Amino acid sequence: MQRPVLTGHLAWFGPGIGFAVLAMASLSFSDATSKWVMLSVTPLMVLWFRYAVQALGTTMVLAPLRGRAMWHTHSLRWQVLRGMLMVSCSLLAFYCLQRMPVAEFTATVMLTPLVLTALARFVMKEQVSSLRWLMVLGGLLGALLVIRPGGQVDPSVGWMALTVVFTYAVFQAVTSHMTRTEDPAVMQLYTGWVGWAVSTLLVLNAWVTPQSLHEWVLLILVGLAATLGQYLLILAFSKAPASVISPFLYTGVGFSTLMGWWLFDHMPDAWAFTGMGLVVLCGLVAGRIQRAGGAAQLTTGSKLGGSGL
Repeated sequence: MQRPVLTGHLAWFGPGIGFAVLAMASLSFSDATSKWVMLSVTPLMVLWFRYAVQALGTTMVLAPLRGRAMWHTHSLRWQVLRGMLMVSCSLLAFYCLQRMPVAEFTATVMLTPLVLTALARFVMKEQVSSLRWLMVLGGLLGALLVIRPGGQVDPSVGWMALTVVFTYAVFQAVTSHMTRTEDPAVMQLYTGWVGWAVSTLLVLNAWVTPQSLHEWVLLILVGLAATLGQYLLILAFSKAPASVISPFLYTGVGFSTLMGWWLFDHMPDAWAFTGMGLVVLCGLVAGRIQRAGGAAQLTTGSKLGGSGL
């Protein structure tokens, strides 16, 4: 008997889907570990370790394989811009994670694909249907339910999380533009070193040596999990189309909810769950509409979705 077409496609793209789910688990673990270690160290310290691990780890992997060729890029300015955007997102994200639950933060970051829709319309002059605009508004409404006044999230921190979303959307757009000519591994390398350079400048007057082995281990784990998560996403998008992978990125909300419950004994309230569900639903519907109408360069070209900022 012939297998259904959908089942066959999912089996064909199974490794890509598996890498995507593992990536979201790793990135959610990085976010939760960041929040845990920031009970005793500053966000700037976490930022420094996060990019130190990425810079050194990527260099150690690429150097034996490529030598000096690993630094080859078609545009150093775009590499620096991308790195600056990423480190800005990371710093804002760490301040948000310090003050808001992991699950709510992750759900808010999942607005990024919807914000990319707006960028596609106003930057790339792409035609956006009324239904896709409705999904954008629905996602924003979901985010407002998560960060509403009187809820479990301080509204001032919630608005900072929305700033992370906008900055991350610009980062995704830049990534989409660069993937036309740049090697993803080289992009990871430059992002790591730009992030480490910036974080080193920021932490110079705020460095506090970790006081215990426990803190050292957690800080290194943040960097390892974030770097691994981003690498797994690159593998995922190399094994399957973005249209197949994108829905599975929303598993990050589930992983973050589990991490928040496990480490911090926190569960979102009913309104927050409703908002998180609305963000996920609108994102999935918007992705389905986009696939049905043809993939757009900006909104599907990015290879690095998810959190793990």
